[in-house]
Parts: sequence; C-alpha cells; structure tokens
Amino acid sequence: MFRRCTLSLALFVASVACGGSPPTRPHVPETGTRSVHANGLEFHYLEDGEGPLVVLLHGFPDTAHTWDDVRPALARAGYRAVSPFMRGYAPTEVPATDPDARVLGQDVLALIEALGEESAIVVGHDWGASAAYAAAHLGPEKVDKLVTVAIPHPASIQPAPGLLWSGRHFFYLNRGFSVGLMQKDDFAHVDTLYHRWSPTWDVPAGELDAVKNTFASEPSLNAALGYYRAADLEAPAFMQTPLAMPSLLVGGHHDLLPESAYTEDTRPMYTGDYAVVMLDAGHFPHREDPEAFQKALLEFVGPAPRPPAEPTDDTTGG
Repeated sequence: MFRRCTLSLALFVASVACGGSPPTRPHVPETGTRSVHANGLEFHYLEDGEGPLVVLLHGFPDTAHTWDDVRPALARAGYRAVSPFMRGYAPTEVPATDPDARVLGQDVLALIEALGEESAIVVGHDWGASAAYAAAHLGPEKVDKLVTVAIPHPASIQPAPGLLWSGRHFFYLNRGFSVGLMQKDDFAHVDTLYHRWSPTWDVPAGELDAVKNTFASEPSLNAALGYYRAADLEAPAFMQTPLAMPSLLVGGHHDLLPESAYTEDTRPMYTGDYAVVMLDAGHFPHREDPEAFQKALLEFVGPAPRPPAEPTDDTTGG
C-alpha cells in the first residue's frame, strides 16, 4: 500500500507541475492596516476592540482576513483582537529566509510584546496553529490560553499511508515549480486546495479574493511557500513536552484527519485543561460554521476581565 501511495504521489506531482496560463491578476495593496516591528520584520495587522489581547494567526492559503468575522465578536466580548498578516504575507515584510517552527513561535511572542502586552490568548489555524504551538512551548508564560484550529499537536501526528496522500501538498508546494503552479489560471490551485480540504463547503463567490490578491505579489507567494520548504514533518525537540495552559482544539468532521487525531491521540500533549470541539466542517471551521465556532471560542476564553476601577476621593469637608 505504501508503494502504491508513493507512486500515486509521484504521478500527481508530475501532473500538477504542467500546463496552465500565466497570472493576470494585479496585486492591490492592503489599506486600513496597522504595523509593528517584531522579530526583525515589519508586521501589518488588523485590529478590533479594546481589552486583553487575543492574537489570531492565519494559515495557508489564507490571510489575516480569515478572522474578519471573529475579531468583532471578540471585541464585543471585551477583548482586543489582532490578526497579523503572517511573515511574508503582503503587506507584512518578506523575510530573507524561510521560517522554521522556532521562528514562527518567536514571531508570536515578539508580536505580543510589540503590541504592548506581557501575555495574550493565542488562536491559530493551520500554519498559524503551528506557530501558536511553538509559541506556547517557547514562552508559556506569554500564552494565557491556547486555541488551535484544524491542526492537532504536531508531536502527536503519526505518519500513515493515508496521511501521506491527504498531506501530499507538503511534497510539491516545497518544489521549485510551486510558484508557477499556484499562479496559473488565476490562482486556480487555491480553489483546488479549499475544495480538497473542505469538501462539503460551498465556498461563497469572492471568499478567496483576499488570498489571491496577496499571492498576486510574487514575493509574498514565494514567502508563503517558504513555510513548506522549511517544514519538518517531525515536531522539533522543543515541542515534545506537554503544555500546561488551558487549551482548546477545534476540528472539522470532514477534514483530512480522523476525529481520534484531535482526541485520544493528542491528549497526552496537554497537562492543563484541554477541550475538543468538532464541527460539521472541513479544514476551515471558523469560516464554514462561524456561529458554532465563535460560540465555542467565546465560551472557552470567557468574559474579558475588566480593569479595576480607579479609586475616587469621595470625602467632603465639614
């Protein structure tokens, strides 16, 4: 079976590298973002609300706009919700080298500090989840609560023939032809990945315009693919110990991994309070079922604590 999977994978990689028209979509610069300098790069971000910080990290192929419905919900609950464009994703600065897990975790910790806070609730989807896990291991004192979406703890994922096929993008998005593959036919492979990873989601018209616009900047697209070039299919040593902060893992019943990957397989990687919510969704549960996702998120983070009231002098002269 493993040989058949490997042969099928080789034939698939050969097929996706061929044909297609060059990109014609122009890149339109983002407006309305704020920026901070963190971990050697200028990061741009979107922000809603005031209060304790929640950092929302996007994955691939995606942008900070993936959280456009979540930020206002958190703001209404009394939080300051910030979704950065991850390193290399326009308009965030393009790095000189491809990022490994440690660098992605350092980005998160540096962003928390650059945003003026000592700690934050960290929420991550896909590659953003990988960054969130890394940050939680590197600086647990800075991660008050951890929410990861669609990615179980990396140290708990075991290789298998079925996973080799469902995760075949790891074997071609790191190749030299991947930029051209993503660009051809007006970034049609973005649509392909969404349909593959979320097979029951009828993706609304225009839903993927934001990421296609970001990838229309070729340096940004190349940087996004750099996550795959630097990827290690085994969790690094610093991510092998269990996590102690309260944690929530949100998965989709129609995603690439079985439900056991979110429950019993990954449970040993947590010593603190740990909860799993499985939604009727694929790889993008926060967008496929936003109401259920936001309900689970807000129940987990709880009401934002209010700052203590300023003392008042109510004494009167007699």
